[in-house]
Amino acid sequence: MSFGDPNNPYSQPQGQPGPYGQPPQAPYGQQPPAAPQGQPGYGYPQQPQPQPGYGYPQQAPPQPQAPYGQPPQVPQQQAYGYPQQAAYGQQPGMPGMGIPQGYASWGARVGAYLLDGLIVGLVPGVLYIIALVVAAGSTVKAPDTSYCAPGNYQCISDAYNNMDTGMPVFAVVLIALAALLGLAGGLFLIAKEGSTGQTPGKKALKIRVVREATGQPLGFGMALVRKICHVVDGPLCGLGYWWPLWDEKSQTFADKIVGSVVVRSQ
Repeated sequence: MSFGDPNNPYSQPQGQPGPYGQPPQAPYGQQPPAAPQGQPGYGYPQQPQPQPGYGYPQQAPPQPQAPYGQPPQVPQQQAYGYPQQAAYGQQPGMPGMGIPQGYASWGARVGAYLLDGLIVGLVPGVLYIIALVVAAGSTVKAPDTSYCAPGNYQCISDAYNNMDTGMPVFAVVLIALAALLGLAGGLFLIAKEGSTGQTPGKKALKIRVVREATGQPLGFGMALVRKICHVVDGPLCGLGYWWPLWDEKSQTFADKIVGSVVVRSQ
Protein backbone atom coordinates (compact mmCIF):
# COMPACT_ATOMS: atom_id res chain seq x y z
CA MET A 1 0.00 0.00 0.00
CA SER A 2 1.58 3.24 -1.14
CA PHE A 3 0.85 6.70 0.10
CA GLY A 4 0.17 7.79 -3.42
CA ASP A 5 -2.41 5.11 -4.21
CA PRO A 6 -5.43 6.78 -5.72
CA ASN A 7 -7.71 4.01 -4.53
CA ASN A 8 -6.77 4.58 -0.93
CA PRO A 9 -8.87 7.41 0.49
CA TYR A 10 -6.48 7.77 3.40
CA SER A 11 -3.65 8.55 1.06
CA GLN A 12 -5.38 11.62 -0.42
CA PRO A 13 -3.79 14.87 0.57
CA GLN A 14 -5.75 16.79 3.13
CA GLY A 15 -6.66 20.43 2.75
CA GLN A 16 -4.58 23.16 4.21
CA PRO A 17 -5.68 24.24 7.63
CA GLY A 18 -7.28 27.66 7.62
CA PRO A 19 -6.93 30.43 10.11
CA TYR A 20 -7.83 29.91 13.71
CA GLY A 21 -11.50 29.14 14.10
CA GLN A 22 -12.09 28.68 10.34
CA PRO A 23 -12.79 25.32 8.62
CA PRO A 24 -9.85 23.72 6.66
CA GLN A 25 -9.54 24.66 3.02
CA ALA A 26 -9.97 21.92 0.36
CA PRO A 27 -7.15 21.12 -2.08
CA TYR A 28 -7.11 22.89 -5.39
CA GLY A 29 -9.71 21.52 -7.75
CA GLN A 30 -11.84 19.80 -5.12
CA GLN A 31 -15.08 20.95 -3.58
CA PRO A 32 -15.04 21.51 0.17
CA PRO A 33 -17.09 19.05 2.14
CA ALA A 34 -20.57 20.33 2.95
CA ALA A 35 -21.23 21.05 6.59
CA PRO A 36 -23.95 19.02 8.27
CA GLN A 37 -27.35 20.68 8.18
CA GLY A 38 -28.35 22.39 11.37
CA GLN A 39 -24.86 22.23 12.91
CA PRO A 40 -22.70 25.36 13.28
CA GLY A 41 -19.14 25.34 12.07
CA TYR A 42 -16.20 24.68 14.32
CA GLY A 43 -15.31 27.65 16.40
CA TYR A 44 -18.67 29.43 16.09
CA PRO A 45 -20.67 29.81 19.28
CA GLN A 46 -23.96 27.98 19.30
CA GLN A 47 -27.02 30.17 19.71
CA PRO A 48 -29.74 28.41 21.66
CA GLN A 49 -33.28 28.74 20.42
CA PRO A 50 -35.35 30.96 22.75
CA GLN A 51 -37.96 28.94 24.55
CA PRO A 52 -40.56 30.37 26.92
CA GLY A 53 -39.61 29.26 30.37
CA TYR A 54 -41.67 29.08 33.50
CA GLY A 55 -42.94 32.47 34.53
CA TYR A 56 -42.38 34.15 31.15
CA PRO A 57 -45.41 35.79 29.57
CA GLN A 58 -46.81 34.02 26.58
CA GLN A 59 -47.42 35.87 23.38
CA ALA A 60 -51.00 37.00 22.89
CA PRO A 61 -52.82 35.76 19.79
CA PRO A 62 -52.99 38.21 16.90
CA GLN A 63 -55.87 40.65 17.11
CA PRO A 64 -58.28 41.07 14.17
CA GLN A 65 -57.55 44.02 11.95
CA ALA A 66 -60.01 46.91 12.03
CA PRO A 67 -61.76 47.91 8.77
CA TYR A 68 -60.12 50.59 6.67
CA GLY A 69 -60.77 54.05 8.04
CA GLN A 70 -61.83 52.93 11.52
CA PRO A 71 -59.68 53.05 14.66
CA PRO A 72 -58.40 49.70 15.98
CA GLN A 73 -60.41 48.09 18.73
CA VAL A 74 -58.50 47.62 21.94
CA PRO A 75 -59.76 44.63 23.98
CA GLN A 76 -60.82 45.57 27.46
CA GLN A 77 -59.53 43.35 30.22
CA GLN A 78 -60.91 43.31 33.72
CA ALA A 79 -58.21 43.63 36.35
CA TYR A 80 -58.16 40.95 39.00
CA GLY A 81 -59.92 41.99 42.17
CA TYR A 82 -61.67 45.05 40.73
CA PRO A 83 -65.49 45.21 40.52
CA GLN A 84 -66.97 44.86 37.09
CA GLN A 85 -68.43 47.93 35.47
CA ALA A 86 -72.14 47.92 34.75
CA ALA A 87 -73.16 47.75 31.11
CA TYR A 88 -74.65 50.78 29.42
CA GLY A 89 -78.31 51.19 30.35
CA GLN A 90 -78.10 48.93 33.42
CA GLN A 91 -78.27 50.17 36.96
CA PRO A 92 -75.56 49.19 39.45
CA GLY A 93 -76.76 47.21 42.43
CA MET A 94 -75.74 49.71 45.10
CA PRO A 95 -78.21 51.50 47.38
CA GLY A 96 -78.85 54.99 46.15
CA MET A 97 -76.95 54.41 42.88
CA GLY A 98 -79.83 53.04 40.78
CA ILE A 99 -81.73 56.34 40.46
CA PRO A 100 -79.56 58.69 38.40
CA GLN A 101 -82.59 60.27 36.72
CA GLY A 102 -83.90 61.91 39.89
CA TYR A 103 -87.16 61.51 41.78
CA ALA A 104 -90.54 62.19 40.20
CA SER A 105 -92.47 65.26 41.22
CA TRP A 106 -95.67 65.12 43.22
CA GLY A 107 -97.64 66.64 40.33
CA ALA A 108 -96.44 63.98 37.90
CA ARG A 109 -97.50 61.24 40.31
CA VAL A 110 -100.97 62.71 40.73
CA GLY A 111 -101.36 63.18 36.98
CA ALA A 112 -100.37 59.56 36.30
CA TYR A 113 -102.86 58.35 38.92
CA LEU A 114 -105.68 60.35 37.33
CA LEU A 115 -104.83 59.07 33.84
CA ASP A 116 -104.79 55.46 35.03
CA GLY A 117 -108.14 55.93 36.76
CA LEU A 118 -109.62 57.41 33.62
CA ILE A 119 -108.31 54.64 31.38
CA VAL A 120 -109.27 51.73 33.61
CA GLY A 121 -112.42 53.17 35.19
CA LEU A 122 -114.10 54.68 32.14
CA VAL A 123 -115.99 51.59 30.98
CA PRO A 124 -116.98 50.37 34.47
CA GLY A 125 -118.18 53.88 35.32
CA VAL A 126 -120.42 53.98 32.26
CA LEU A 127 -121.89 50.58 33.16
CA TYR A 128 -122.61 51.75 36.71
CA ILE A 129 -124.47 54.80 35.42
CA ILE A 130 -126.59 52.70 33.05
CA ALA A 131 -127.43 50.28 35.87
CA LEU A 132 -128.56 53.12 38.13
CA VAL A 133 -130.74 54.60 35.40
CA VAL A 134 -132.39 51.23 34.73
CA ALA A 135 -132.97 50.65 38.43
CA ALA A 136 -134.43 54.10 38.97
CA GLY A 137 -136.81 53.77 35.99
CA SER A 138 -138.29 50.50 37.21
CA THR A 139 -138.88 51.50 40.83
CA VAL A 140 -142.57 51.51 41.90
CA LYS A 141 -143.37 54.66 43.80
CA ALA A 142 -146.40 53.42 45.76
CA PRO A 143 -148.66 50.34 45.86
CA ASP A 144 -152.13 50.40 44.37
CA THR A 145 -154.69 50.40 47.21
CA SER A 146 -157.64 51.70 45.26
CA TYR A 147 -159.41 48.35 45.38
CA CYS A 148 -159.29 48.20 49.17
CA ALA A 149 -162.39 49.22 51.12
CA PRO A 150 -162.07 52.18 53.45
CA GLY A 151 -160.76 51.04 56.80
CA ASN A 152 -159.62 47.65 55.48
CA TYR A 153 -156.10 47.85 56.84
CA GLN A 154 -155.39 44.23 56.07
CA CYS A 155 -155.91 44.85 52.35
CA ILE A 156 -153.67 47.90 52.42
CA SER A 157 -150.93 45.96 54.28
CA ASP A 158 -151.10 43.14 51.75
CA ALA A 159 -150.73 45.65 48.91
CA TYR A 160 -147.55 47.07 50.46
CA ASN A 161 -146.14 43.60 51.11
CA ASN A 162 -146.75 42.49 47.54
CA MET A 163 -145.12 45.59 46.06
CA ASP A 164 -142.09 44.71 43.86
CA THR A 165 -139.20 46.76 45.23
CA GLY A 166 -136.35 44.61 43.87
CA MET A 167 -133.75 45.83 41.38
CA PRO A 168 -134.18 44.64 37.78
CA VAL A 169 -132.01 41.73 36.73
CA PHE A 170 -130.48 43.72 33.90
CA ALA A 171 -129.24 46.36 36.33
CA VAL A 172 -127.72 43.67 38.57
CA VAL A 173 -125.88 42.17 35.58
CA LEU A 174 -124.50 45.58 34.60
CA ILE A 175 -123.23 46.24 38.13
CA ALA A 176 -121.54 42.82 38.33
CA LEU A 177 -119.93 43.31 34.93
CA ALA A 178 -118.65 46.75 35.93
CA ALA A 179 -117.12 45.31 39.11
CA LEU A 180 -115.33 42.54 37.18
CA LEU A 181 -113.96 45.01 34.65
CA GLY A 182 -112.72 47.28 37.42
CA LEU A 183 -110.96 44.36 39.14
CA ALA A 184 -109.36 43.24 35.87
CA GLY A 185 -108.20 46.77 35.16
CA GLY A 186 -106.64 47.09 38.61
CA LEU A 187 -104.74 43.81 38.20
CA PHE A 188 -103.56 44.96 34.77
CA LEU A 189 -102.11 48.14 36.27
CA ILE A 190 -100.37 46.17 39.02
CA ALA A 191 -98.90 43.73 36.49
CA LYS A 192 -97.57 46.52 34.29
CA GLU A 193 -96.16 48.40 37.26
CA GLY A 194 -94.48 45.26 38.58
CA SER A 195 -92.92 44.13 35.30
CA THR A 196 -91.87 47.44 33.74
CA GLY A 197 -92.36 49.97 36.53
CA GLN A 198 -94.81 51.93 34.38
CA THR A 199 -98.58 51.98 34.03
CA PRO A 200 -100.07 53.74 30.99
CA GLY A 201 -100.40 56.94 33.01
CA LYS A 202 -96.83 56.77 34.33
CA LYS A 203 -95.52 56.05 30.85
CA ALA A 204 -97.33 59.10 29.48
CA LEU A 205 -95.77 61.33 32.15
CA LYS A 206 -92.35 59.60 31.92
CA ILE A 207 -92.05 58.30 35.46
CA ARG A 208 -91.62 54.78 36.84
CA VAL A 209 -91.71 52.84 40.12
CA VAL A 210 -88.49 50.96 40.98
CA ARG A 211 -86.74 49.38 43.95
CA GLU A 212 -84.69 51.90 45.85
CA ALA A 213 -81.80 49.46 46.38
CA THR A 214 -81.37 48.21 42.81
CA GLY A 215 -83.30 50.50 40.49
CA GLN A 216 -85.15 47.50 39.03
CA PRO A 217 -88.94 46.96 38.75
CA LEU A 218 -90.76 45.65 41.81
CA GLY A 219 -92.30 42.52 40.37
CA PHE A 220 -95.98 41.62 40.57
CA GLY A 221 -95.89 40.49 44.21
CA MET A 222 -94.25 43.60 45.62
CA ALA A 223 -96.35 45.84 43.39
CA LEU A 224 -99.47 44.22 44.85
CA VAL A 225 -98.11 44.66 48.39
CA ARG A 226 -97.43 48.32 47.60
CA LYS A 227 -101.05 48.83 46.53
CA ILE A 228 -102.29 47.18 49.72
CA CYS A 229 -99.95 49.34 51.81
CA HIS A 230 -101.58 52.47 50.40
CA VAL A 231 -104.24 51.99 53.10
CA VAL A 232 -101.79 53.64 55.51
CA ASP A 233 -101.64 56.71 53.27
CA GLY A 234 -105.37 57.44 53.59
CA PRO A 235 -105.84 58.34 57.28
CA LEU A 236 -105.33 61.89 58.59
CA CYS A 237 -106.77 63.47 55.45
CA GLY A 238 -104.52 61.41 53.19
CA LEU A 239 -101.29 62.48 54.87
CA GLY A 240 -99.32 59.67 53.23
CA TYR A 241 -100.29 60.88 49.77
CA TRP A 242 -99.20 64.44 50.63
CA TRP A 243 -95.89 63.28 52.15
CA PRO A 244 -93.88 63.32 48.86
CA LEU A 245 -94.26 67.11 48.76
CA TRP A 246 -91.57 67.55 51.43
CA ASP A 247 -89.90 64.12 51.56
CA GLU A 248 -86.31 64.08 50.26
CA LYS A 249 -86.99 60.90 48.27
CA SER A 250 -90.55 61.87 47.29
CA GLN A 251 -91.94 58.73 48.97
CA THR A 252 -95.35 57.95 50.37
CA PHE A 253 -95.74 55.79 53.47
CA ALA A 254 -96.35 52.77 51.23
CA ASP A 255 -93.12 53.48 49.34
CA LYS A 256 -91.16 53.55 52.59
CA ILE A 257 -92.68 50.25 53.72
CA VAL A 258 -91.83 48.28 50.55
CA GLY A 259 -88.61 50.20 49.73
CA SER A 260 -89.77 51.70 46.45
CA VAL A 261 -89.25 55.10 44.83
CA VAL A 262 -90.86 56.86 41.89
CA VAL A 263 -88.25 58.28 39.51
CA ARG A 264 -88.19 60.10 36.23
CA SER A 265 -87.65 57.83 33.23
CA GLN A 266 -85.42 58.65 30.30
